[in-house]
Parts: sequence; structure tokens; C-alpha cells
Amino acid sequence: MASFKLLVAFCLVAAALADQAPFYGHAPSPYKEDPVSPPKYSYNYGVADGYSGANYGHGESRDGYKTEGSYTVDLPDGRTQIVTYVDNGDGLIADVTYKGEAVYPDEPSYQPAPYARK
Repeated sequence: MASFKLLVAFCLVAAALADQAPFYGHAPSPYKEDPVSPPKYSYNYGVADGYSGANYGHGESRDGYKTEGSYTVDLPDGRTQIVTYVDNGDGLIADVTYKGEAVYPDEPSYQPAPYARK
């Protein structure tokens, strides 16, 4: 048993004193900040689907911190909702307007089913 302990101790000392293998890693790349350019874009689209009745559109333009746009959607009650918005970097300001008048279909008034007595 003593020889086994001696062998284990010898192996541990040999492992501790062994040469370390060289480490070949890549050099870190130099730090560069990404160039920051203010966003600038503009888009516009519209959908008019006669089959489903969907009719809506959206348009927006942005130049730096200033964003402005609007969207429209036909509502089920017959009106058109128009939302115009602007954001100068300090919060969104929206103006919501409606075009047309709401029309609701005439619904029959509720009548309970007759009660059958036995």
C-alpha cells in the first residue's frame, strides 16, 4: 500500500512540474465603435381586398429623431379611422380622427323562447 501512495505522489509531482503546452490563440481584434449614422427611411403601403373587405394603409418617414406617419383602417361600423402621429425623440404624439358615420344593423329585440308546460 505504501508503494501505491508513493506512486500516486510521484505522479502528482510529475504532473505539477511538467512543461505547460504553448497556447496558440488568436490575437484580440482592436476595439472600433460602429459608425453611427442617424436613421433615414420612408415607406408607404396600402391594402384593398375586395374579397375579405380589408382596406387599410400605413406610411411613415424618419429622418434622425423625427418620425412622422399615418395609417388608415376601415372599421366594421362603416367609418374610417385615421391616425396621424409624430415623434421628435421626446415621445409619440398621435391624432386620431374618424371619417364617416357609424352604422349599426338593426337587430331584432330579444324574445325568450316560449316555456312549454307538461
